[in-house]
Amino acid sequence: CRATPSLKKSCSVLMCGYLTVSIEPLPPVVIGDTVTLKCNFQTDGNLREIVWFQVIEGGGVKQKIFTYDAMYNTSYSHMEDIHRHDDLVYQSTVRLPEVQMEDDGLYECHVGIYDKSSRDKVILASGSIILTVIVPPKSISVVAANSPAPFSRYEAQNFTLVCIVTGAKPAPMVYFKRDGELIDVVPTAQSSSTVGDQSQAGLWSSRILSSRDLDDTKLHKSLSLLEEEGKLARLGQDGPEGPEPGREQGSKSDPKPTSEVIPETVVSREFPRWVQSSDPLYYFQHRQQAAGDGTMEVRAMLTWSLNPQLDNEALFSCEVNHPALSMPMQAEVTLAAPRGPKLTMSPGKAKVGDTVRITVQGFHEVFPEPMFTWTKVGGRLLDGREEHDGRELILERVPAELNGSMFRCTAQNPLGSTDTHTRLIVFGGSVYVRI
Repeated sequence: CRATPSLKKSCSVLMCGYLTVSIEPLPPVVIGDTVTLKCNFQTDGNLREIVWFQVIEGGGVKQKIFTYDAMYNTSYSHMEDIHRHDDLVYQSTVRLPEVQMEDDGLYECHVGIYDKSSRDKVILASGSIILTVIVPPKSISVVAANSPAPFSRYEAQNFTLVCIVTGAKPAPMVYFKRDGELIDVVPTAQSSSTVGDQSQAGLWSSRILSSRDLDDTKLHKSLSLLEEEGKLARLGQDGPEGPEPGREQGSKSDPKPTSEVIPETVVSREFPRWVQSSDPLYYFQHRQQAAGDGTMEVRAMLTWSLNPQLDNEALFSCEVNHPALSMPMQAEVTLAAPRGPKLTMSPGKAKVGDTVRITVQGFHEVFPEPMFTWTKVGGRLLDGREEHDGRELILERVPAELNGSMFRCTAQNPLGSTDTHTRLIVFGGSVYVRI
């Protein structure tokens, strides 16, 4: 008897027959594809049965998905029937249409033949295969950590981009590019990926900035804008050497009362008062966590010392490689300092005692998200506070005493700051806001 290790019942006489079973290997399959499992078996005996199982619940349960019983010559399943290739080689195929996550796992093919020495005895053998179902990422997005955040004109500050990738199985490979060029990785001791709260940390260099270091176009542009805008009269703003960070004071070049020279709308921008002396290093962190559906969520973080002169209008992209994708998946953001906010008033014409709303419009294209601060020039807001945060300033029951009052909206993110002043004018029983 030519018995194999996979035989479950050994032969006792020479003429019992032989049986070998194997399942053709399969590469990982993408969710939604159709898969065919092929079980090949070779024997010189008569076939008794073929049974396919899917092993579930960690191996504790076997679920029949196909059965062929030669005694009754019946088969019940939507699967394909067996095919005889020649006198000794057979193949049984199982077709799994549009595989899903629950189809992932172990499959077994069990074959039985009659013992040649006795029709009451059956020789059994089996083969198994692990079907791996992979899932492409469902979404990818890039956000700024700790956003919105203020602008610092006197010192450099760290900035972090976070790339969030969800719905993938297995976890994808995530990397960052700047202006279309891959940011080089500086080797570190920590190089293995871990799951949970632990992270993989790498040090990223800024070699791609070498050409930018010699190009100070943005710096010249920033300084020229600052010089040009400095010619505008400013209410409550400091000059180029103002002593108070974050707040502006009156221009030293104009001793006249500001109420006489300030137009009804003034837009000004602030740029850093410092110059970064060396190239920043890019620090990379990678965290992944299993979701309840068996997929992975990956968060990749890129941190560096922000330089607004060079980083303003820089294009950063997060790209993802995954075996279920034919090409990388990508999300892009362009870093941009806020420009003068566009303000609208509602209602456009109100009587004294009505509620006036001054709202910031637009800014959806500015990244990272700006923070907005409202102040009243030369005094407190109507509710007694010094400032108000948010995209909207609400003036309830406007009194006639607010006639001629100037309100300032400051929009800022880590790349820069910009102010817009608007004057509230009260004529008799009506209120107008001119922008």
